[in-house]
Amino acid sequence: MENQISNPPPPLHAGFGSADITPTAPCFLVGYPHAERTSTGTHDPLLASALCLESGDHSLAFVSVDLLVVSSEWTRDCRRRIFDATGIPPENIQIVATHTHSGPVTVDFLAFQGDPTVPPCDLQYLEFSCQETASAVITAWQKREPAEIAITTANVAGLAGGNRIDPNGVEDPEAGLMLVRRTAGHDPMAILAVYGMHPTVLHEDSTLFSGDFIALTREHLEKAFPGVGVVYLNGVCGNQSPRRCVRAQTFAEARRLGEALGARMEESLRGLTEFQSRVPLEGAAIQIPMTGKKFPSVSEASSALDAAQKNYEFLRQSNAGHVEVRTAECTVFGAEEVVTLAKAEESGQAEAVRKKYCEAEIQVLHVGDTAFVGWPGEFFVEFGLTVKAQAPGRTFISTNANGELHGYIVTPEAEQANGYEAQNSLFPAAAGKDFVEKTLALLGRMPSVRSGNSQ
Repeated sequence: MENQISNPPPPLHAGFGSADITPTAPCFLVGYPHAERTSTGTHDPLLASALCLESGDHSLAFVSVDLLVVSSEWTRDCRRRIFDATGIPPENIQIVATHTHSGPVTVDFLAFQGDPTVPPCDLQYLEFSCQETASAVITAWQKREPAEIAITTANVAGLAGGNRIDPNGVEDPEAGLMLVRRTAGHDPMAILAVYGMHPTVLHEDSTLFSGDFIALTREHLEKAFPGVGVVYLNGVCGNQSPRRCVRAQTFAEARRLGEALGARMEESLRGLTEFQSRVPLEGAAIQIPMTGKKFPSVSEASSALDAAQKNYEFLRQSNAGHVEVRTAECTVFGAEEVVTLAKAEESGQAEAVRKKYCEAEIQVLHVGDTAFVGWPGEFFVEFGLTVKAQAPGRTFISTNANGELHGYIVTPEAEQANGYEAQNSLFPAAAGKDFVEKTLALLGRMPSVRSGNSQ
């Protein structure tokens, strides 16, 4: 009997939908400590963008939302609404926050409790954004029509940033790209982009809602391919940012980076010639156990904060370079948050948070022989590169996907250096290795990825 995987899959159908999730009233813009940023308007609307794919009985949804993070609870609620309306299995719905630092508060982080400028989540906004995000996916599902796809990559090294900790540090210059076009007429319908870089061109002085440079990359692609919708999934970017390549923290600079990135993506997309209308689709998700770390005593945390402040002031007064000063300032922010976490350890709040985050999701969606992995939280790029190097097929990884981990997952080296990212991480560096191993195991169990089948 012929193996089922060798049978041609049914014809592909696809649809795109989007919704405006910009808050309707002024609110605090989250992303930078101690910055009293109340929105004064909108530069570009915060969007929920969705691409639905269907092949026979199999369906997938890729969703991006212009938010700093989304919680696992919010994700479950949104997935339930989508499933009820479309039948797409929850484990086949990937929702990725673009991680813009110019949007509303969507998670009450424990580390933010010591920052008097950060308000709690607005529950009405969470409901609004959840409903509108689900609506975007439902629209995409309702609009699906016969389609064909092609998948490629673009080398975008140096266009939007690099390693923000070490100028010679590791980075991933690869952007994953999928172009979806209508079978009839071959008109472009949607672009799926996966690239890991912090959208932090805009800083504390910006008070307009914005998706940062990501919004301008989308805009470029939409103009380059009229009628297309763009779903932009932020990749593995815990230690990746524009810090070393920006000339200013302005919208003009966000446009410069965004358009350069978009132009390089456009170039790769225009080179596509081989499209497929019969592509196997598959999805899977697992929950893995997580063990949070203990935080130091208040006295230890306070001493570390004092040392960080002295180093920052020394660098600032000695006219050190912008990148070095900014990195030292972020270390101060992290040390301040550790003091808050140390107090939470003493009060028992930290233990309650560790229990809440006792497990996390790893998700794999694959389209033909390409796997799209979803990880919650902010992972250092080294973990993503390890998976991509050892995976059985072409793999792209999105982070801040389907939830968050209350901060970063750093490498052992970064944990030893104890910089900003390591300081406010809820989990030890060992969690990253666990994600890598379990992701590779999940990829290895998925037959379409193993076989490289893409009819």
